[in-house]
Amino acid sequence: VQLQASGGGLVQAGGSLRPSCAASGSGFSINVMGWYRQAPGKARELVADIATGGNTYYADSVKGRFTISRDNAKNTVSLLMNSLKPEDTAVYYCNADIMRWGSNSRLYWGQGTLVTVSS
Repeated sequence: VQLQASGGGLVQAGGSLRPSCAASGSGFSINVMGWYRQAPGKARELVADIATGGNTYYADSVKGRFTISRDNAKNTVSLLMNSLKPEDTAVYYCNADIMRWGSNSRLYWGQGTLVTVSS
């Protein structure tokens, strides 16, 4: 099973981006999917996550600006980021709690996509 992220980039403050992440492989099911970010010199932090049924969590710093969504049929998760601020600049990582059939579930990580917000 692999997670492949895409959709980062450079945007001016106030702009929008929508990175996405897709899980590929066979013989698995996905529980929670989420996005983390890591800014230079800072620890990785949870930005948002979404359960299979659609329940969501957002960090206080992004509430009202970011929207996480998933497509269970396509095994994808996206993060619509509006009203971006320079402090949102970071490498964004998707992750997913995946259970391969016959095994316990564990976390998988995408490769990270860079989001840069200029002032």
